[in-house]
Amino acid sequence: MDTKRLYVDFHVLQTVPPSCVNRDDTGSPKTAVYGGATRARVSSQAWKHAIREMFKDEYMLNAEDIGSRTKKIADVVEKQIKLLAPDADAAKLAKKVVKNTGFKVDEKSGEDKLKTLFFLSEAQAKALAELAIADCNDPKQYKDALGTAPSVDMALFGRMVADAPSLNYDAAAQVAHSISTHAVQNEFDYFTAVDDCAPEDSAGAGHLGTVEYNSSTLYRYATVNMVELVHLLGAEKAAQAVRVFGEAFIRSMPTGKQNSFANRTLPDAVYVTLRQDQPVNLCGAFEKPVRKSPEGYAEPSKTALKQYAQQVYACYADAPAQSFAVGIGLDELAPAMPLNQMLTALERAVKEKLPGNEV
Repeated sequence: MDTKRLYVDFHVLQTVPPSCVNRDDTGSPKTAVYGGATRARVSSQAWKHAIREMFKDEYMLNAEDIGSRTKKIADVVEKQIKLLAPDADAAKLAKKVVKNTGFKVDEKSGEDKLKTLFFLSEAQAKALAELAIADCNDPKQYKDALGTAPSVDMALFGRMVADAPSLNYDAAAQVAHSISTHAVQNEFDYFTAVDDCAPEDSAGAGHLGTVEYNSSTLYRYATVNMVELVHLLGAEKAAQAVRVFGEAFIRSMPTGKQNSFANRTLPDAVYVTLRQDQPVNLCGAFEKPVRKSPEGYAEPSKTALKQYAQQVYACYADAPAQSFAVGIGLDELAPAMPLNQMLTALERAVKEKLPGNEV
């Protein structure tokens, strides 16, 4: 594959009712100041975790395509050893693996836990187990085993190893912090709970409390570098991976305070582009906060997104090589179609546009 560029950009407008999707250290919904106005915010980390959790649905990815981010490499490898060599001393061999990887262990824990989290694919865990079973003591072979066969989520979200930079993977996907298209002001819900076992003549509640929340129309953005993804996964699997990522990005929702607010919504509109120059985040459409209107915030947000995209294409960047939309209101940017149909069309278009048309 040559170095020709190909990016898939995902733009999502999504209305979220009263909720506390992503909290800060004080329990308040996260916010950010943008365009001089306070906006609701959901961190990229929160949404990436929701995406990875959705990957675990059986119809999306196989177990071997999902990695584990953990300090307990020994436990992961031990399971593989038990599968490959049921009669071996799996616990002892797993400790040997940790020693030969050369990573720093948290000695205070009393376990074979690493000091930092490590992203490990199932194929890498199996390779480590095979080396231990074969009584290999060469640290280089263990290191080589950790540098090959990344899982799909490792290729998408990357891996950073401070102690061994050669094991790093550049993330093929980048996810922006989601922000509201308009100004918000957090509110407080005062709630009480009844003690079911209190005597009948007992007055008052068994518990009092408050929870902070807001509601908003969010602009969400993510981009996938297909050249990097193909480099890590191969062309065929990369095209499948961007479809899976797109579906998870569009349909997932972080789980913060879900039991309290049941805020599991789906987008109002989705705009997906294939670009062969550079990724283009369209958040500038909302630098001037959308004003409240009889139509709410979603409709004027769609208008602002359309107008800004057309302005960017006219002045700074070429129009996308191909565009897709889901939902109504973005017809001037791309014809609308159902989500599953769009994902199928996206996968096909990516395959056709991959440099060298190798798939």
